[in-house]
Amino acid sequence: MTARVPAIAVPAFALSWWLACYLIGRDPGRVTLRWAATALVSYALGVAAWAIAPGSPAAEVLLCIPALCVAGAVVALLPLTPAERRPVDRGALFLGAAFLLMLVFLPQAGRLVALAPLVGGLILLWRLREQVTPTMLPPALTVMAVLCTAAMVLLLFTESGAVAAIPALGLDLLVIGYLMAVAHAAENGERLRPDLRRSLAAGLAVLVLAGAPAAATMFLAPGDDTVAVLQFVVLAAGSALAGLAAQVRRLLDRVALADDQTLRSDRSALFLNADALLRRREHRRLNSLGEPEFLRLTRRALTDFGDLNRLARSPLTDLPAVERRLAGREDQPRARARELRAVLRESVSAMRPPGPFGTTEEWRYYNVLQFCCVLGLNPYARRPRVDGMSREARLAVEWFKRYVPADVTKQWQREAAMLVAERLWTDVSSRHRALPSAEITTRSSKTP
Repeated sequence: MTARVPAIAVPAFALSWWLACYLIGRDPGRVTLRWAATALVSYALGVAAWAIAPGSPAAEVLLCIPALCVAGAVVALLPLTPAERRPVDRGALFLGAAFLLMLVFLPQAGRLVALAPLVGGLILLWRLREQVTPTMLPPALTVMAVLCTAAMVLLLFTESGAVAAIPALGLDLLVIGYLMAVAHAAENGERLRPDLRRSLAAGLAVLVLAGAPAAATMFLAPGDDTVAVLQFVVLAAGSALAGLAAQVRRLLDRVALADDQTLRSDRSALFLNADALLRRREHRRLNSLGEPEFLRLTRRALTDFGDLNRLARSPLTDLPAVERRLAGREDQPRARARELRAVLRESVSAMRPPGPFGTTEEWRYYNVLQFCCVLGLNPYARRPRVDGMSREARLAVEWFKRYVPADVTKQWQREAAMLVAERLWTDVSSRHRALPSAEITTRSSKTP
């Protein structure tokens, strides 16, 4: 093994594995982040396979799979309605499986077929580009796709091109992963750079402290596959610790402080406040967001109603109603999140029609928010949780399951969120009009 091989493979593997773990740790529930993380993991494994057996079919397949994963991430970015999302997601999954089989069984040149789903996804993204946030995503992803194509052509059609193609492909995937993180932060109204910089610093520390010895070990033991595999395992563990630092810290607390629930809870609250500060935007006037952005954030907050950590990072924690409820009390991200949850619960309760529980048309918006968002019930689960629920909740679950399709429920959630957003927006607008001009000027000067 020449010095050039580990010098390329080690940083490419470590950085791609770190970013994959960071994306998953940032929000495991987001499909776009999962697809991007899968692309980076496949690339990292491909780099390891190439370092051990250059030019092997397994390495080539692993290095081509990221194109399919990026296509899945692009499809997940499409601004579709719930009725449109289900067939598109199913089609993308089946097509991805079919193209994966083609990658495995086609000869070397035929593996470029992995680019076909990516091209199709980008075409759809461009058609809906006016609804995509942020607006730079379609052109940025298109440029990265072109560079990814060039790297794959170089890798598959030239014998000596792998030395240049593999790092170029890795750089493209790192940029794509960053773009997916930007899209996620913009959708949730969060900051990205402080949190990403902190995690990147940990990733670079792992690269220096563990990567340099790993590269030296592989160079000094050429041809020893066991040694090479062990070095990549060590790198993967270190990079995972850097990318999943918050999750690892919580796991260690559960193990080390298992017998002290109070201390564990206090530490958890402190660390979650600290993490929320990294990702929460600076205080700003919400009316500067505009009504469409405010509606999107309201819809997201209702979806995340049961997750206090996500609510702590929402810009809606600066609502005037939250400020009033916090007056004279401790101002911390999780405290704001609890008050935001109370404000949302009040807004949903205000939608309840008079009289006993019903399932008529006038009840649909209240029912879908109260039972699916506030109470967090999933009527379409194979075994819905009904133990300890009120009679109303059991009736609502049965009604949704029997008479309301899942796509209709999602559409009702979107429509009901508009009513809640209108109520909150009225409060924001009236608060802004009531502010003295000097106070407005002062706050505007602090807005980033």
